[in-house]
Parts: sequence; structure tokens; C-alpha cells
Amino acid sequence: MTLTLIADVLVAALLVATIITCFILAKRIERLKADEAGMRQTVGALITATDNAERAIAGLKSTLGDCDRTLEERLRTAERYAADLAAQVEAGQTVMERIGQIVSAASLVGARPTAEPAPPAVPQPAPVSRLESAAQSAAAIRARAARRLEEQAA
Repeated sequence: MTLTLIADVLVAALLVATIITCFILAKRIERLKADEAGMRQTVGALITATDNAERAIAGLKSTLGDCDRTLEERLRTAERYAADLAAQVEAGQTVMERIGQIVSAASLVGARPTAEPAPPAVPQPAPVSRLESAAQSAAAIRARAARRLEEQAA
């Protein structure tokens, strides 16, 4: 009987060890299932975030295309304006040269001594003073334009 008793005690001890091991394994399985559920939620959130990011990227590409077209249009407009402005500056330079020639001619006319004195009954014509005033105005305009060109160049 002692042998049976020892065998029964040994079987009981092994049974207790098996129950404890099963209990520990059951807890581990529960934790793994909880981790699996959390992982599924995380994967679902990542899929949703990826879909949102893909839609946002598509929207950004569309916006970038619109911006590119708008920028290209504005650059063409700016190039046209630049060409027009260059033509206007060239025309302004031509006008400035003509005004300079007029000023030079007016200076020569104003500085030239008259060989014949004008009769006292006829007053000195006003166009000379107007011409001098126009010459001064032209010189001032030329100086202002030169300053503006220098400022734009800088």
C-alpha cells in the first residue's frame, strides 16, 4: 500500500503542477488575445491613416498642378509686362534724348547773342522763357528718370 500511496501522491503532485501550468498558460493566452485585439485596432488605425494620407496626397498633387498652371500663367503675364515695360523704357529714353537735344538747342538759342537789336515796339517773345522753363523741366525729368533707373538696377 505504501507503493500505491506514493504513486497516488506523485500523481496528485503532477496533477497540481499540470493545473498550475495550465492556469499560467491560460493567462498568457488571454494576454496574447488582448495584445492581438490591440494590434488589430492599431492596424485598423494605420490603414485609416494611410487612406487619409493617400487622399491628402492626391489633393496636394491636384493643388500643386493648379499652382503650377497659375504660376506659369503669371510668369507669361510678367514676361509680357516686362517686355512692354522695356519697350516703354526704350521709348522714354528716346524721348529723353529728344528733350536733351531740345534743351541743348534752347541753350544755344538762349546763349546766342543777337546781331540785330529788336525794335522797342515789339516785346521780347515769351516762347524763349517758356522754352527755358521747358528745358529746365526736361532736365529735372531726365535726372529723376536716371535716378529711378539706377534704383531699379540696384
